Amino acid sequence: MDAEHKLEVRKLEILDKSKGFIELLQQLTICDSVSDKEFEERFQEINSYGDDHLICVIEDDRSGKIIATGSVFIEKKFLRNCGKVGHIEDVVVDSAARGMQLGKKIIDFLTDHAHSMGCYKVILDCSLENKAFYEKCGYKQKEVQMVKYFI
Repeated sequence: MDAEHKLEVRKLEILDKSKGFIELLQQLTICDSVSDKEFEERFQEINSYGDDHLICVIEDDRSGKIIATGSVFIEKKFLRNCGKVGHIEDVVVDSAARGMQLGKKIIDFLTDHAHSMGCYKVILDCSLENKAFYEKCGYKQKEVQMVKYFI
């Protein structure tokens, strides 16, 4: 990667759907096709939460494709003097762009956002095979995740 090739983290924009954002999410988990109307409605809804729900992306300035993404939302609690907790979700780096420290850039950006919002902690769930990556980002294993799916 030369000095001209900048891969910066930025907030999701409405035009990112046409830059492969949904296809990138499909590398992470089940993500059916989303119509332009559905995308715009969900984008506006998330945008209305302001800094309490942030989706960030990295766009490859050469190809114009979105090659990494992640999100954080801020949970407001009564615990810890009405504290806040950041929840990191949906972190994925395009399979062709792995090994370039883009995942770490995304995690650092989201973690910094949660910290700047006054969160006393940030939490995330990950697979066992991704545990070492998150440890390199400064996270540690704590307790056990449980899930119940409705579909």
